Amino acid sequence: EGQLEESGGGLVQPGGSMRLSCAASGLSFEDYTMSWVRQAPGKGLEWVAVISWDGNIIDYAESMKGRFHISRDNAKNTLYLQMNSLTSEDTAVYYCAKDGGTGYDVWGQGTQVTVSS
Repeated sequence: EGQLEESGGGLVQPGGSMRLSCAASGLSFEDYTMSWVRQAPGKGLEWVAVISWDGNIIDYAESMKGRFHISRDNAKNTLYLQMNSLTSEDTAVYYCAKDGGTGYDVWGQGTQVTVSS
């Protein structure tokens, strides 16, 4: 089934930037569409961004467009999320997830991003 492990979260000031990473193991990372999903305190899961297996198809949730950038390095089995112009509304646990065709079938444990002064 494989595993995903996020890293790069922490505390950042409003207006700042942060890059999250998601390392994949035990799966053919290069074959799969991958997404970032987040969960803010007291709220449900919110889809953030998606990238196709080859990186040619990318999409973002409306509120992330122009601020977030998803990318991948298939040679390193790693997914990235560059986040810029962060606000308190971006405070959440961020998860990477593998698209299994009928939904996400592999999730990471999540990494906390806190935007606060």
